[in-house]
Amino acid sequence: MSSLKVEGGRPISGVVEVGGNKNAVLPMIAASILTDEDVVLRGVPDILDVESMLEIASSLGVSVEKSPGVVKLKADGPLRTTIPKALCGKVRASILFIGPLVAREGAATLWPPGGDVIGRRRLDAHFYGLSALGAVVDSFSYPFNLKASGIEGRDMFFDEASVTATENIMMAATLADGTTTIRNAAAEPHVQALALMLREMGAEVNGIGTNTLEIIGGRKLHGVDINVPGDHVEAASFLAMAAATGGGITIKGASQRDFWMTRRVFEKLGAPFEMDESGLHLPPGLNLKVEPDFGGAIPVVSDGPWPQFPSDMMSCSIVMATQANGSILFFEKMFEGRMYFVDRLIAMGANAVVCDPHRAIITGPSRLRGCEMSSPDIRAGMAMLIAALAADGESVIHNVDVIYRGYDSVVEKISALGACVERL
Repeated sequence: MSSLKVEGGRPISGVVEVGGNKNAVLPMIAASILTDEDVVLRGVPDILDVESMLEIASSLGVSVEKSPGVVKLKADGPLRTTIPKALCGKVRASILFIGPLVAREGAATLWPPGGDVIGRRRLDAHFYGLSALGAVVDSFSYPFNLKASGIEGRDMFFDEASVTATENIMMAATLADGTTTIRNAAAEPHVQALALMLREMGAEVNGIGTNTLEIIGGRKLHGVDINVPGDHVEAASFLAMAAATGGGITIKGASQRDFWMTRRVFEKLGAPFEMDESGLHLPPGLNLKVEPDFGGAIPVVSDGPWPQFPSDMMSCSIVMATQANGSILFFEKMFEGRMYFVDRLIAMGANAVVCDPHRAIITGPSRLRGCEMSSPDIRAGMAMLIAALAADGESVIHNVDVIYRGYDSVVEKISALGACVERL
């Protein structure tokens, strides 16, 4: 089990380049099996979840070539249709292979997908969508076996705006006969990135960035050479880190269009940042102060489907709030396990009340003290790292491999920004 020793109390300041979007590159790897030609992805982050997805692709018969920041994939032969059980358990995105496999090979077998334990994460929309296209699910216990003699476009409505289900059905629909319409589709930046990649491969995908996607299928897709966009969650995590430690930071490689709601939340916490073509800019030495709602009411930060505030940013924002003057309520609507890490902040000296599995009230500023803790998931792990950097004294964070699943070269990046951190 990997650990980090962190010496807190140092402002995190400087310029940092974010890696490629974790949640975009994973479905982009799965999409490579929709064609028998070369797929080249550039700006690929060096993270454990990417390694797991490439292992799965290789196990299915995809040729994988890697160099720093670049992956070349080629699925030019018949593919195996069973995703190995051990590899399914490494990463939740393993489920993203079933749509392309059913569309191309007419079958797919999946064991329980892994990933962070942050609450119930339904798979219903995946099976609803694939069944609507013509796939048959022969069992609703593991392993799931899907078969299809052919798939046809359909008009469907998701009962939740599931990101991975939208991606899965969109990929499968590119090879289906006819037109598929997905209503109440997810529209997150990573969903848009996948849709744009499919367009570059020759698919016709309309409505990108909206909640209604139209995919006109039946075309033979070709290879592509494409850049993975910058990771907006990583960028926001570094902004929160700088704000919580009193530093100033410039973020390179992020797209301004991904941060409008994030900037509103940071404004509520007294940490406005500027956005322009050169990047995101947070000034140093901010006096973090909660902005009350009209009439002096306690403000609420709640997450939701895009373009609302991303659930992945709740944990880091909660840590930032411990350093702001005033009270604010965080309402995590999507996952009932996301708030469990707040107990670690309380142990560090945070003034926090966990109301229920979905809500916590943070009152600051609190003087955090270093402690020993263990990271439960990717985003909580980064939040604990921010708390350790803002705290007085030394902290030791265990199980940091989960942070490496989602953040590229995080130790090197924060060290370059002034952090005193050591791998144990």
